Amino acid sequence: MNKGIVTALISIAIAQGLKIPLHFWKKKEWKPELFFQTGGMPSSHSAGVSSLTTFIALKRGVRTVDFALSFIFGLIVMYDAQGIRRQTGELTLKVNSLDELVRKAHEKETVEFKEKKPKRLKEMLGHQPQEVVGGAILGSLLGFIAFLFSKKDRQKKKFSVR
Repeated sequence: MNKGIVTALISIAIAQGLKIPLHFWKKKEWKPELFFQTGGMPSSHSAGVSSLTTFIALKRGVRTVDFALSFIFGLIVMYDAQGIRRQTGELTLKVNSLDELVRKAHEKETVEFKEKKPKRLKEMLGHQPQEVVGGAILGSLLGFIAFLFSKKDRQKKKFSVR
């Protein structure tokens, strides 16, 4: 069993699961479907790559190719999560607003158009920077915990072999 993969997958699941109580705490609305949606706090993308990178750093060292690959891959994933994907969500909001404008114009209503600029995206494709950082902190902590457990497993095997 590859403990790095297990660590990353568990971190992703924990981050997704945390979205439900955090959303409830903030909005007083219970939404279990958030477990299967993208976006929101904390970023499961960041949690997954950060836990894997932390686990590799502690297990193999920061001078290894394994760590370098994981670190660079993680930076790209986190940049993408809060950059390009977030911009796509904002563009979706504008397209949705445009649809409303076209409908009003077609019905010959008085067309009053207000561009929507929400503080938080409704079309949750990407992450706010603080969501990425929150996921990275959570992932690093979980990667450290996974390393501690793997260390205990090695010690148990060492004593049972003798």
